[in-house]
Amino acid sequence: MTGASLEGVARQELTQARYGYAFALPAMLLIFGIILGPSLVVIGISLTDYELGALDWRWVGLGNYQEMLGDRTFWRSISNTFTYVAILVPSAVLLGLAVAIMVHARTRTKRIYEVIYFLPVTTTLVAMAIVWNFVLHSKIGPVNAVIVALGFEPIGFFSDRDVVLFSLALIALWQLIGFNMILFIAGLSAIPQDLYDAAAVDGADGWVDRFLRVTWPMLGPTTMFVVVTTTITAFKVFDTVAVLTNGGPRGASEVLLFSIYLEGFEYFRIGYASALTVAFLTFILLFSVVQAWVIDRNVHYR
Repeated sequence: MTGASLEGVARQELTQARYGYAFALPAMLLIFGIILGPSLVVIGISLTDYELGALDWRWVGLGNYQEMLGDRTFWRSISNTFTYVAILVPSAVLLGLAVAIMVHARTRTKRIYEVIYFLPVTTTLVAMAIVWNFVLHSKIGPVNAVIVALGFEPIGFFSDRDVVLFSLALIALWQLIGFNMILFIAGLSAIPQDLYDAAAVDGADGWVDRFLRVTWPMLGPTTMFVVVTTTITAFKVFDTVAVLTNGGPRGASEVLLFSIYLEGFEYFRIGYASALTVAFLTFILLFSVVQAWVIDRNVHYR
């Protein structure tokens, strides 16, 4: 090729690159305006002592983070959040997978069961929390009525420090199973029948062998997505705590997001609440990256 032709090709590639950046610019601006911009603002405010409604504020640097590390309430909310996540995530993933396998195996009534299990996902969790408050009420709730009828002591689902996080996780589990089921059903539908036929020829004709040798490995990408999204959802627990327990009893259900709410909108300490928010976002980012890295190493991509 001559020098003129090479120059023409380079000019054409440069023009195409400019068009590409031009088309991507609106999306980049939207991402910055909705995600990156507010995040940078929160980080900036976390370095100040700004209080809601105050006319002046001081630059305190890492002072809010130093206070956070010595705050017993912060560490208690971290412990409650991690306990809640540890209860909810394995249960929501495994039960969602189990329900998906059972529903996917059905023929005539498959759509009916999909709708039934997915209904909790479409409901407003705050409204359903009120219903759950009645169902699990320690005195008038039907669950405790059955427990007392069986000869046992009633359980304070929202007033017992040892039970409250399990009760909140149960409500979230009720809503998450249907969502995870739909994701797993999509993954199950994408598994070729030829793989099951080949496994049967090799002697893996039992349902356990079929699941361990074909279904579970082929669901690797779906499982990774479900685990990461479920973990993020678990970390974001707030609605049920605010409606049902208000962080009680004696702080046993005060999770990190609820602590941020209290610091920012009850005590008006926006600077300190922003520091807690940065810590919250850091936890979610680290957990998502670690989970994706660990699971991705054992995922089979077709």
